[in-house]
Amino acid sequence: MAPAGGSVAGDQSTLNYARHINYWRRNLKTFLPHHYTGNDSNRMTFALFILSALDLLGDLQAALSAEERQGYIEWVYHCQLPEGCFRATPGTDFGSSRNAENKIWDPAHVPGTYFALLILALLGDDLKRVKRREILLWLTKVQRPDGSFGETVGENGQVEGGNDPRFGYMGTGIRWILRGHAEGPVDGVPDIDVDSFVECVRRSETYDGGITEAAFHEAHAGFAACAINALYFVNRLPLPSTPSQTSDSRPRGVSNLPLTLHWLASRQTLTLEHEDAMDTLGYETDTSAACHDSHSFVKLKSYPSTAGVQSFQDLPKSQSELQWVGLNGRCNKIADTCYAFWVSTPLKLLGHLDLVDIKPIRRWLLDRTQHMVGGFGKLPGDPPDIYHSYLGLMVLAIFGEAGLKDVDPALCMSNRVKEHLESLPWRREIVGN
Repeated sequence: MAPAGGSVAGDQSTLNYARHINYWRRNLKTFLPHHYTGNDSNRMTFALFILSALDLLGDLQAALSAEERQGYIEWVYHCQLPEGCFRATPGTDFGSSRNAENKIWDPAHVPGTYFALLILALLGDDLKRVKRREILLWLTKVQRPDGSFGETVGENGQVEGGNDPRFGYMGTGIRWILRGHAEGPVDGVPDIDVDSFVECVRRSETYDGGITEAAFHEAHAGFAACAINALYFVNRLPLPSTPSQTSDSRPRGVSNLPLTLHWLASRQTLTLEHEDAMDTLGYETDTSAACHDSHSFVKLKSYPSTAGVQSFQDLPKSQSELQWVGLNGRCNKIADTCYAFWVSTPLKLLGHLDLVDIKPIRRWLLDRTQHMVGGFGKLPGDPPDIYHSYLGLMVLAIFGEAGLKDVDPALCMSNRVKEHLESLPWRREIVGN
């Protein structure tokens, strides 16, 4: 059972477990605020975040009765399509009226399928009723010739939806859930084109080390995280430079690891609120007592503002530690709760989370975006929402927050869920364990 509150020794910043549990139980047991009405098409996503958040907090078993747990499992299976895969919401279900003509409006959906599989694993299902063969065949159809993945397959086999790394992440995540890292045909089912996908990621690497949605676009932390997570799922992250590993000739992503690590670490910023984004150099408020301004980016530490210089001048080193540090998704942008996750996850998977100081990032989350009613807001002062509240919890779990479960950053789930998936007999036969 999670403690009433958690903090790091010597740090007053505290995760209020009781309020977070109450926040997530309200989301589970009552109607969501009216703002979510327009997001009914994301219901499978919300279901996963709500249930998984309670799992991270150690409250899932207490929050659900056996009947409720089974009811949620049946709800997910109700969203499984006759031809395999899952819809993202029951709102597109035509029931007995579904036919060859209108099923185009009730398509198999990459995010819906990925989140549905994770919910089933989270709730302890054995996935035996999942149409695994059909899903794996469909994955080969939702991959484009350039290696990217779309969202659905439309008329005449046309791949619809974006081609950015989000869908590559979820597509390769589905593949990992159902067949692990095994490459090539499995039980007569062809594999996706892994080499083509890796080359697609490499084409999206930018001159400054970031990764974007497509070649020549602006680097973005969310796309970088999704691409690196996907490379993890297909076992194509860069190899450590040891003699025993140099014989692997398969294409791998992240062609310039030091540059990518530099770009990720440079997402740290002291621009934490909209007011901080104003250029106040030379203003009467530009003093050590003023809020941080746009000259105070951590990544621009060679060019500190007057306020920055005065804040550290003549202070003992132990007192000059930055109190709060946020993370942004692109250069010169404001800090945002979700980007603490989108930056920390790839750093963790690449084995270099130590490049950022997690203490001031943790304090920023707990002091500035943690809400008094539980959950996290996008920015300081914002109300909590499901997306930012879940990723805020997840990044704290990645940091090893006391009382939260250990997590797998790529799956964005607790290690308990991953271990359950890896223990399934049918899956162990495929991966050879």
